[in-house]
Amino acid sequence: MGLNEWAYSLSESLLSDPLPRRWVHSLGVAKQARALASVLGEDAELLEAAAVLHDIGYSPALVVTGFHPLDGARFLREQGGDERVVRLVAHHSCAVLEAEERGLREELESEFELERPELVDALVFCDMTTTPDGVETTPSERLDEIVKRYGPDTIVGRFIQRAAPEIQAAADRVQGRLALVRSANQPM
Repeated sequence: MGLNEWAYSLSESLLSDPLPRRWVHSLGVAKQARALASVLGEDAELLEAAAVLHDIGYSPALVVTGFHPLDGARFLREQGGDERVVRLVAHHSCAVLEAEERGLREELESEFELERPELVDALVFCDMTTTPDGVETTPSERLDEIVKRYGPDTIVGRFIQRAAPEIQAAADRVQGRLALVRSANQPM
């Protein structure tokens, strides 16, 4: 079984029944990852696998700490998942800032190294350009939606507001790489 076949099957088994909206979001994030294949090269499959798996830590079957990046990454590690996918899941979408809000930053950072910055950026972009219903959106609309859904004074609301500048910067870097690839492929 290939990496993506395994990732989709695992994610579906953990999310589709108990959290169908989270499953649809994960499929949308994976779709965004496929759209970045031209800038990712040999890492395209890796990013797509991380994208479809990034929220499995929300699965009721996996909740231990209540912090989904950590719970999901630990589960993937226990399952023998690709180490780079595990690291991307652990650190997706500025997770270190939410970990700090939850008193789990040291745990997250000591257990899981960061993946290459361009892949971290790419997963941030995919997650933050996909609505909870799996529809493409802009990073600013997604950030607003998260604050409204959770409330500005909750752990998630505070973290996402702190993370907003880095999320936007990551999205800008990815869009810049996409623009370079597109311009390089334009006929002269």
